[in-house]
Amino acid sequence: MNLSSFTSLFKKNSSKTLSLPESLLVKKLKILAQTNEFLIFENITIYHHAKNFFIPLLILEKSRGIFLFEYKGWSYDDLKNAKAQKASNQDTSNNTLAFEKSHEFIKRKFNELIHNDGVPISNFLLMENLNSDQYTHLNSSFHELLPENKIMFNDSTEKSILKKMMQNNEEMTTFYDLSSVMSTLLIQYALIDRNKQIHLASDEQMKFINAPLVSYEVLCGPPGSGKTSSILLKAILEKLKNPHYKIVIIKPTNLACDILKKRLLETVEHAIIEIDLTSIEILTPANYTNRSTRYDLSICDDSWACAKSFIDELKIVRNNNHVILVEGSNNSTGKVNFTKNFKNQYKDTFFFQVNPYAKTLQIIATLLLTSKSSDILVVGDEVNTLKIKDDLEFYIEDKSTLLDATKGFIEQDLNNLLLASYNDICSIDVDFVILMDIASSDIRKIEYAFNLCRKGVYILYEEESDNLQQLRNNFEYNKN
Repeated sequence: MNLSSFTSLFKKNSSKTLSLPESLLVKKLKILAQTNEFLIFENITIYHHAKNFFIPLLILEKSRGIFLFEYKGWSYDDLKNAKAQKASNQDTSNNTLAFEKSHEFIKRKFNELIHNDGVPISNFLLMENLNSDQYTHLNSSFHELLPENKIMFNDSTEKSILKKMMQNNEEMTTFYDLSSVMSTLLIQYALIDRNKQIHLASDEQMKFINAPLVSYEVLCGPPGSGKTSSILLKAILEKLKNPHYKIVIIKPTNLACDILKKRLLETVEHAIIEIDLTSIEILTPANYTNRSTRYDLSICDDSWACAKSFIDELKIVRNNNHVILVEGSNNSTGKVNFTKNFKNQYKDTFFFQVNPYAKTLQIIATLLLTSKSSDILVVGDEVNTLKIKDDLEFYIEDKSTLLDATKGFIEQDLNNLLLASYNDICSIDVDFVILMDIASSDIRKIEYAFNLCRKGVYILYEEESDNLQQLRNNFEYNKN
């Protein structure tokens, strides 16, 4: 039996035999991770350029870095008459350990993304069918290549496992940002915000991204729960796993399509991965219907804003296609439900019962004292947003753009102060949103517009209404 030097835990292509079983040792590690607030990941793949490496188990600790684990089912009877010798430049398998290139690979990824070597890395072997006493009776070659402090035995206690982990990686004086480290390493879970900051996906988002495709699925969640970011990552991951796949993401308008195309390009460029972007199309319902292309995966984002006839047609799964519908509310009938609204945690919400025109101009003037005009979006019905635009030409020096969702990204200047009707809003991130005409508008579109901002929402109304009460219930008192 060949055993290589114990340096890493990677292979190029995952296989069932190398997936991590739910053993007693794995359960102990999960308990340790939960108790000590470690991040733990099972059966994951790291992607970089055109390569990918499978990792059975990874734990990240904030002051000591990364711990990698591989499971082997070797028993004492398998090993008692064997000698271990170094084997290099080969993939892992059931009968070998070959880990020599993994640290170099991880460090290269960190260097290309964050321009340093990242965090310390240690490796361990989980030997579910070998105890510590049996290990002492193995040939000395095993002790040289697989030192005891690198092995977790079936009789290892949680205390002894933790002790070995802590002894192998020196404690640092400063803590690592766990989310930053893992979103750099695992690009399939890296969410990029409008300021190009990287965040690690939540547990429920990761579960959705990792889940195997089914014929038909509905993803539900409140606005601001990261549904669009998650479907983008899922499309990328499915493409990485299945390079021959043709994938389409459907958005309601041309402008929404162009904005998502820009996000897709930014995500792939950040990830430093090689995939054929031409095989991930982003189309409006009309363009999708006119195509004869057979898609392996069709995702309809903001399906609530598409015509019912189109959604009904999309639900009829044809040609072995996989379909995911994304709805804009927390609907318990959905097969997958996101529960947390990330955008509402930090924004301020203001309700004003006033003349909306005068108050809108006053709020804009105040915001422009400390913010750029492109940080502001005003949303109302078509007549009133046009009136506001006319008034702004005499009231402020900054230019404004009246959004037209039927036009593309380059056909209108999004670096100006933005105005939009509720029919023309799309996934534009701004700091401040001013909402008008809420009594007569679709509550789903109002809530969508509410969640486009990061810092503050100004809700202007002249009279009480059902929509106003729902906004108060959802956003004034129930911030997550």
